[in-house]
Amino acid sequence: MRKTICALLAALGLAGCGGVPVERYAAQTPVLDLKQYFNGPVLGHGMFQDRGGEVIKRFVVRIDARWQGDTGTLDEQFEWSDGTRSRRVWTLKHLGDGRYSGRADDVVGEAQGEARGNALRWRYVLALPVGDKVYNVDFDDWMYLIDDRVMLNRSAMSKFGVHLGEVTLSFTRGTP
Repeated sequence: MRKTICALLAALGLAGCGGVPVERYAAQTPVLDLKQYFNGPVLGHGMFQDRGGEVIKRFVVRIDARWQGDTGTLDEQFEWSDGTRSRRVWTLKHLGDGRYSGRADDVVGEAQGEARGNALRWRYVLALPVGDKVYNVDFDDWMYLIDDRVMLNRSAMSKFGVHLGEVTLSFTRGTP
């Protein structure tokens, strides 16, 4: 029994290591430059789906984005379908060679990102409140620049390698 449990845990751990490398998108255009895209107002529309695919919550996010040198601030104002509101303020650092780091109050530690071509892979742990509890949830966040105004975002959420759900989001740049 112990060997079975160890094998299952190892398989779950390896399942989280797979996927498409961001380098696969290096030749895709238009090239995503976070400092350019997230500079000024950005409007997002999104939804959270549980692991079965049911839409649990929808949201609109208004982002005021500014850069000073290699440091960016994304002030995100969320309006949720249940009437609640929330805010997240990201501080981003451009580290060179398409690499980024980021911090926000509800992010555990530091987010790490890498951009190649039209894509960005962004990984972080989010302290997610659910009822009276807070769960640290892993996010594997992919953004794809479609054109100079539109970017699509898909985030897989997991805990201990177990898939919890997905966030799908469409950003439109320059929208009040």
